[in-house]
Amino acid sequence: MKKTQNKINPKTIAVAASLAALQIGASYAQTLNLDEVVVTASPTGRTKMKSSDSVTSVGEEAIMRSGATSAAEILRSVPGIRAESSGGEGNANITVRGAPVSAGGSRYVQMQEDGLPILLFGDIAFGTPDQFMRTDFTTDRVEVVRGGSASTLASNAPGAIINFVSKNGRDVGNAVGFTTGLGSRLNRYDFNFGSAINSDTYFNIGGFTRQGEGGPYKTGFNSQDGGQLKASITKEFDKGSYVRLNFKNLDDKTPTILPVPTRLSNGKIQTLPGVDPRTAFFINPNMTRDTTIDRNGGQVTTNPADGLHVTSRSIGLEAKFNLDGGWTVEERMRKSANGGRFVGMFPADNGGGASSFTGTMFNTSLDNMDNMFNDLKASKAFDMNGGKSVFTGGLFTGSQNLAQTWFWNQYTVGTNGSWSAPTSSGWNTWGGCCSRTYDVKYNVTAPYAALSWEKDKLTVEGSVRHNEMSATGQTFKGTTPTNPTALSSATWDGASADTVNYKQSKMSYSGGVNYALTKDTAIYGRISDGYNFAADRLMYGTAGALNGSKPVSFNRLQQQELGVKHREGNLSLFGTFFMAKTDESNYEATTQKFTTNGYKAQGFELEAGYRSGAFRLNAGATITDAKIKNSLTAAEIGKKPRRQADLVYALSPSYRTGDLEYGAAFIGSTKSYGDDANTITMDGYMVTNLFANYRINKQASAIVSVNNAFNKLAFTEVEGDGHAARALAGRSAKATLKYEF
Repeated sequence: MKKTQNKINPKTIAVAASLAALQIGASYAQTLNLDEVVVTASPTGRTKMKSSDSVTSVGEEAIMRSGATSAAEILRSVPGIRAESSGGEGNANITVRGAPVSAGGSRYVQMQEDGLPILLFGDIAFGTPDQFMRTDFTTDRVEVVRGGSASTLASNAPGAIINFVSKNGRDVGNAVGFTTGLGSRLNRYDFNFGSAINSDTYFNIGGFTRQGEGGPYKTGFNSQDGGQLKASITKEFDKGSYVRLNFKNLDDKTPTILPVPTRLSNGKIQTLPGVDPRTAFFINPNMTRDTTIDRNGGQVTTNPADGLHVTSRSIGLEAKFNLDGGWTVEERMRKSANGGRFVGMFPADNGGGASSFTGTMFNTSLDNMDNMFNDLKASKAFDMNGGKSVFTGGLFTGSQNLAQTWFWNQYTVGTNGSWSAPTSSGWNTWGGCCSRTYDVKYNVTAPYAALSWEKDKLTVEGSVRHNEMSATGQTFKGTTPTNPTALSSATWDGASADTVNYKQSKMSYSGGVNYALTKDTAIYGRISDGYNFAADRLMYGTAGALNGSKPVSFNRLQQQELGVKHREGNLSLFGTFFMAKTDESNYEATTQKFTTNGYKAQGFELEAGYRSGAFRLNAGATITDAKIKNSLTAAEIGKKPRRQADLVYALSPSYRTGDLEYGAAFIGSTKSYGDDANTITMDGYMVTNLFANYRINKQASAIVSVNNAFNKLAFTEVEGDGHAARALAGRSAKATLKYEF
């Protein structure tokens, strides 16, 4: 029977799942709301029905029903997006439409907050954008634009833009909430309050604070500890003009979830005795402090229990002015001070199956990740050839500081939680490869222009962007140590200093057509060509590239897509065929391996929405056929990119009876390979999340949610030799009491 199952074509399963979705229906809060105006990657704002982009919106209600505990978990239900949420509340791997996950973070996807990047680069080692943002009661919705204009209306976003849009207080949305863990120690308080000050001025303020252990990871201390405060104030003027000031203060500690020791058997991942990848966490209250070297050569003592500790303090301005003569000017600016520390235990080996292993303490200081971004654009509508045209010209400028210090001591770690004294200082770990400190500043200047033309049923859109980036700074390595464990036996080596000083520029473009067959059916097509510039991945082992004497590598993503949007009664459908070609260079810290690969992918993504009476079912599916087309390793050519499944899907039925609404989310993936050589197989899985929402009265409700209700073991990544792997978190549950006013 098992052999027969292995012969089933995943694409056949995908088609069957898609047809089932069409019959039963799906929804992200009612239907897909194709008349909703989307502001992300749109020069002037356009409805989904009239846009030639593939767009998904996830509203506050859908976020609450999903029980998501991180930004990455919210995105797992979005077709076309592959979000590996196994890293906890940060350090997630996110990609789009077959583009590879060859480095941590979101290389081809830009994560935004209210229309501006969180970080300029999505794939900074130990500093991914999702680390510096949190969802709470202040989050209004998440807009996801895949392909299309993402490549031209943002920098370093050739694949997609994910924009977390905040409430502004104009609409009623006041609430307070208390959440507690069921079977785990967690206390969290959320609030949001918005109100009018007078007839043309209003404000919003909200956030959260929490303490606890963090789901299924029994740490024995407050591994979740911190919170966030966000606020904005808006002044409106005549003709729809407004000015808005916004603020954010994030200071939060969460567990750093890294791979745990495993082993291989016939190309399959096997767990080790006493190590459950769903719950294993090797930092405990009894371990010693970790002493490292800071950027100035001084000793610093860190509490590993701090885990992923991030701070982000920002102030921003948003304005829109509708001027005489039909011109509209929009301005967005934000300045952020970002920093913190990334501390987590990574297995250097699996101990050969023994009850202990060699653990490398990833202790990376995020010395300075401050940034400032500004996006200024002007638009004008005019008549052209019997149709309505809108021209938009804009200028995006930004600066991103990137200063980190890596110093990774090694320990002997017991699977029972025991620890040894350091067996190797960071000067010696992995041959001294990764003791480093660097301080580099990146500046980007990107003028862009977009033109749209709409007549009757036809909309034509085109846009271009010229990205010019410069980098200046220095990098250092450690000196050769004389004692494997003594911190004082070495220091930062002045002779190892590399001066970073280079510039690079690229032109991106995108063009699309949308045609309304009827008021309820439209077809669209689009082509796009975009770039991602590398940051810290260039700093070590690329002699000559840092000072511009050799070509500076970049990553390119080209996409073509053809889609259809349809609604009939309570049913809405959004389907897109896509093709993507990726060319990239990469360096991975854990394997110390450089790659220069080319990839091709083609597939189909489906989003559907239906509501019938008290029943609704959210649904999405993505079929992907991806191949490695070029590689420095000849044996990998023609193979499937690691961690790329043929089918990923999300089905979320719910039912309301009286004051009770209950439902589930079935999130699944077919098998994938853990390496580019396709020698390690990661089994397919389906994870089930459950929720129930009881309306106590018009203002109060009680919500219970369970993640991974059946405690499924679902691996998302594995080291190339199989000695360590990371899986989705095991079963966890929480209850929330929410009061709205």
